[in-house]
Amino acid sequence: MRQVKMGAISYGAMCKLMCEGVYSCTEIAEMTGLHYVTVLQYTREIHKAGAAHVASWETDSRGRDCVRIYKLGEGVDAKRKTPRSKSKVNANRRARRQHLELIQRMAA
Repeated sequence: MRQVKMGAISYGAMCKLMCEGVYSCTEIAEMTGLHYVTVLQYTREIHKAGAAHVASWETDSRGRDCVRIYKLGEGVDAKRKTPRSKSKVNANRRARRQHLELIQRMAA
């Protein structure tokens, strides 16, 4: 896909998508042909100016709430899910490691 610089037409297309529905920056970049970083910078600045809000959060490949979904208009930013405590993270890591060691012992 051809990537273009931000101009009045592409900025308008990005704003139209943000008005119509809730899209991630990746989806907006794919639909408008803009580079992902350009879309990310503009959405952050629009949010900082108070013209957009975080409508929801999507999870990344590791299951963390990291991907912001912006929507144009005033509103309250959506809250992230409460993060897991360090003890739960470490317990999961230990369980995965023990499971992997068990599989390796059985394979040998």
